[in-house]
This record gives sequence, C-alpha cells and structure tokens, in this order.
Amino acid sequence: MREIVFDTETTGLDPASGDRMVEIGCVEMINRVPTGETFHAYFNPERDMPAGAEAVHGLSSAFLADKPLFRDTADALLEFIADSPLVAHNAAFDFGFLNAELALCERMAICTSRMIDTVALARKRHPGAKLSLDALCSRYGVDRSHRVKHGALLDAELLAQVYVELTGGRQIGLELAAHTTTSTDAIAAMRRAPVRRTPRPARPHTASAEELARHRAFLARMDAPLWGS
Repeated sequence: MREIVFDTETTGLDPASGDRMVEIGCVEMINRVPTGETFHAYFNPERDMPAGAEAVHGLSSAFLADKPLFRDTADALLEFIADSPLVAHNAAFDFGFLNAELALCERMAICTSRMIDTVALARKRHPGAKLSLDALCSRYGVDRSHRVKHGALLDAELLAQVYVELTGGRQIGLELAAHTTTSTDAIAAMRRAPVRRTPRPARPHTASAEELARHRAFLARMDAPLWGS
C-alpha cells in the first residue's frame, strides 16, 4: 500500500481570499514504512508575504522571488503523488490550497476521498488531548528538536512518524518492514499503476415472479390489506 504524507506552507489561511501555497513537501510510504523518496518544492506566490505568515515558516518574498510558479512544477508533483491516498495534518486546509493551485493552472482537483486527516485520527484516539503536530510528537516521542520553524518537508517527515503511531505504532511498522520483500521494480510499478477496482455486478432490486405470487397469496389471507390497493 502506497501513501503520500504531505504538508504545505502558505501566505495565509484562505485561498479564496488570494492566499497562495509557497511550499510543499511529500514523503512516500509503502506499507506504512518511509521509502526515502520525497518531493519538495518552493513556489513564487506572485504576491507579497504577510509578516505573520513569514514569522511561522520563515519564507520571505525575497527568498521566493526566483522560485518557479506552481504551474511549472504541477506535472512533477502530480506524477509523484499519482493515485495514492494523501495524508496530512488538518488535511482539509492542505487539500484546499493544493486544489486551489491546481484550479489556477486549469488542472483537475484531487478528490477528497483520497484524504486521510491525522487530526481526525488523533481526535478519535486521544479525545480531549492537544492535537497539534508538536503535541503529538511529544506524546509519541518523535524527535522534533531540529524544528525551529515550520517547513513543509520537515513537517511531513515528522507527520509520517506520527501517522505510523496513530495507525498501530512502530512495532507494526517494523513488522511490515521485516516481512516486506517488495523489489525496487515492484515499487516503481506501484507508483505508476493507477488504482483499478473491479466493478461489482448490480444487485437485483426487482421482485421475481415467484416472490410476487407468494406476496399475492399472503395478501389473500388478510382482510382488506393496505398493500392490496
């Protein structure tokens, strides 16, 4: 099973009001084990960087000025994520910005059915507890000492470790790694192959002639049944 854990950094909180994505980081996992394959890119947002946003991630307008536009990197990003489920922390936020950028370059939106939200997983597993990435790293002993500011790839790498814990723990991940004999060629094929599902045959919803006859016989034993009208 291939999954992509990802994170974004932005100019603000709402793409509908003109905020843009300025960084994305993606981590590939197969059978809940990171493969070492990642995708990371900065983007020129074609607008100013608010001071509040820069204080969070440290990405200034001057730093982003010579970075590519999202539309110039969209193909490489879409090829990397392929048809895999996408894991993010407060995933609706990241999906909103990713789909807004895709819309701006006239690309098809990524269906939210592929979305796995680690905030929802954490809320279900730890009701009433703090659900921030920092709090979950502390709960699960994930080292974040090198995290001075938010960064998309670093946060995706931390989230990948938290995601393993939320879905069974490191021992499950180690066990999967020990029993996985997936070759490099097989992993490459898994990345390329689209998700295909065999359609189920339609269920019969119409009563058969025999069933209708039994129903009429049943109604005949009743005095003025409502169903006989």
